[in-house]
Amino acid sequence: MANVELQWYVLKAIGGKEKKAKEALEAEVRRRGLGDLVGQVEVPVEKTYTQRNGKKIVKERVLYSGYVFVECALVGEVPGVISNVPNVIGFLGDGHPEPMRAAEVSRMIGRIDEAVDDTQEVVVPYVLGESVKVIDGPFNNFTGTIEQVDEEKKKLSVMVKIFGRNTPLELNYYQVERVN
Repeated sequence: MANVELQWYVLKAIGGKEKKAKEALEAEVRRRGLGDLVGQVEVPVEKTYTQRNGKKIVKERVLYSGYVFVECALVGEVPGVISNVPNVIGFLGDGHPEPMRAAEVSRMIGRIDEAVDDTQEVVVPYVLGESVKVIDGPFNNFTGTIEQVDEEKKKLSVMVKIFGRNTPLELNYYQVERVN
């Protein structure tokens, strides 16, 4: 079966269980040796950044809730194997699975590639001697001067006056803002 054409199909999955369905499908494909008939299995996600208790938290959000995308050739036992994986409801389509159009596939793959590219953060270049205001943490609203910049750890050493004395603080980039 060397000359089978793989096409992209949409699987309906139980909402919130898309990643588990992907893992189960990949495991079943490996177990049955169907690697030449089933290519990629994708659950497109986007990274969202939130701040909780002064810490930056990265979460992944599934873009198409309840759907898993699979690149495969629907020959032999493949449709049955895919449909009977835990957390998979079945193929999208009336009666029999419809392959995705090329434009839909490129849009979906583009979203996956964007999510991978987003992992590189934007560097906020602060300079020594610059005045900044603390906007997060116990020293909120204090103003100080940057004494040291650690770009690798994305941290700043800021000298602020507390009770009339200069006190150094180590802060993350997102805990300060420039003073105009």
